[in-house]
Amino acid sequence: MACSVAYLIPVFKECGVAIARRMWRILVGVKDGLALLLLLVFFGGLFVLLSSGPDARDNAGGALLLELNGTLSEQPAEASAEEILTGAADAGGQIRMRDLVHAIETAARDDDIKTVVLDLDGFWGGGAADLQRVGQALDTVRAAKKPVLAYATGYTDDGYYLAAHASEVWMDAMGAALFTGPGGTRPYFKGLADKIGATVNVYRVGKYKSFVEPYVRTEASPEAKAEDQALVDALWAEWLVDVARVRPKAKVSEMAADPAGLVDAAGGELAKAAQAAGLVDRLADRTAFGDRVAQLSGKDDEERPGSFQFSSLSSYIAANPESGGSEAIGIITIAGEIVDGEAPAGTAGGGTISGLIRTALVEEDLKALVVRVNSPGGSAFASEEIRRALLEVKARKIPVVVSMGNVAASGGYWVAMTGDRIFADPATITGSIGVFSLLPTFENAIGKAGISADGVATTPLTGQPDMLRGTNETTDRLMQAGVEDIYRRFTGMVSDKRKLDLAKVLDVAQGRVWDGAAARKIGLVDQFGSLDDAINAAAKLAGVEPDDVSRVWLEREPGWLPGVLGGFVRAQPAPAADIFTRLASARQAQLVAGLSTSARILAGPAVQVRCLACPPSATERAWRRPSHSLWTAFLQFR
Repeated sequence: MACSVAYLIPVFKECGVAIARRMWRILVGVKDGLALLLLLVFFGGLFVLLSSGPDARDNAGGALLLELNGTLSEQPAEASAEEILTGAADAGGQIRMRDLVHAIETAARDDDIKTVVLDLDGFWGGGAADLQRVGQALDTVRAAKKPVLAYATGYTDDGYYLAAHASEVWMDAMGAALFTGPGGTRPYFKGLADKIGATVNVYRVGKYKSFVEPYVRTEASPEAKAEDQALVDALWAEWLVDVARVRPKAKVSEMAADPAGLVDAAGGELAKAAQAAGLVDRLADRTAFGDRVAQLSGKDDEERPGSFQFSSLSSYIAANPESGGSEAIGIITIAGEIVDGEAPAGTAGGGTISGLIRTALVEEDLKALVVRVNSPGGSAFASEEIRRALLEVKARKIPVVVSMGNVAASGGYWVAMTGDRIFADPATITGSIGVFSLLPTFENAIGKAGISADGVATTPLTGQPDMLRGTNETTDRLMQAGVEDIYRRFTGMVSDKRKLDLAKVLDVAQGRVWDGAAARKIGLVDQFGSLDDAINAAAKLAGVEPDDVSRVWLEREPGWLPGVLGGFVRAQPAPAADIFTRLASARQAQLVAGLSTSARILAGPAVQVRCLACPPSATERAWRRPSHSLWTAFLQFR
């Protein structure tokens, strides 16, 4: 035995040395790989930095070229590194509202800018309030005696709203201008739930709180339908009035009411029908349009047909940053769905927003705080978390002014009512003061599969809510009581903060949705005005002169890795499409938004203050790749 062991010792030593060598080679390989990765990231970042600068034609005065590829957004969503690498990031793009408005209004005062050019082929719309604000900015350019030119292959509602503010509207000779108006359909899932045997337990307060209806009905209730119809009628009337004001010769009502008749009268040619109705001024291709712009802004050095001297939006913003004084007015943005915990930009995480507010109280010498709300609501707990942070601001005698964007409903209004003053737009969607909870159980579904469930209990709440056997009476009573308790808190706070009789609040609440004009009449908002108006009001309450205001945007800095990766994986804007493709894509995107929102609703939280009648936010509009987005939505809904 001793001899055998002695014989094996050299073998073990040899094996140990071999293993050590292999481990060392692996470690060296890992080290080399990490070093190579760091070099790639460094040079990639350097490449992005150098390549992102303006080219020879850019930032050269002439025309301010606004290639609006994507949707208008209060706060563009921050894509993660994983989303960029997998292609799940929003390649359609989101255009930050404040940057666009700042660039347009700066161009109106800039002697080097001769004209503003709207390229709307890649534009997929925005909320009504956002469109109105951009339209107002374009009006300042025309008031400065500078022409605004618009071009698109074809126009639908949102794109034409901006084009109507132009002094010249151009369209491709193969294009068309067709208007659908707000509205449309949403999916209802009761039939699916019945088919698979799922039971959707609903707890709600509010006669008009229609968010639960897609899960318990096959169609909208008369109350919900009447509410939705009143809302879209008000928004459509506002759209028609605005377009008629800036372009009186455009027969938009006639084209919306009888497009086929106008096309027949034009000999079946859609583009000529649009021109005959005064919707567009010139029918031509991009080269002719570019030559027209060159007449106003100067020709490009390359002397190519259709080229002109221009400054792009990104380079112009970089060259003309916002200036300000010494007195800090903080601006916190609550955009998108309100969710519990931390969340990236484009979604309002209760922990993230409240953390930014509390950090600013410590690190910034704020004279006032402006809360920009563009949210349909979401988690009741997260909404309350943000409201409590705002109360801490007010406790320090710092004025809080609220500016509503496209939507400030349900949880969005829960936050907004904290303000000393509330500004809204006539097209803002607000209200939806109501609470609901959805809890799916599968007692019928497992029965269909031949499965049963049984067990023991010690209290009425043991095993509740029971996904396999359904909820019991105690659970149902407690869930409903919880929803009613939050509703009492909600309406009580509205009564207190808005100085309204509780009976009146209960009358205008019930989950009902209001447009901005109606909301002002019933006392839910104080006055009409833009974000700039809200900032000026906050400065006045704080005793700060407008010229001394320094705008401090309270936002979390984006991660460095997504920025570097975004330079390698740059999304291409959607190509120009005929008008019918655009309309079909918009309808498919509406379905996608409904499916993906439903998936998030069923995923929780348990108690929500959210508005269904409100349009989807920019981050929910899956415009760019309809088929891919539709498949993604179905996967989420499984």
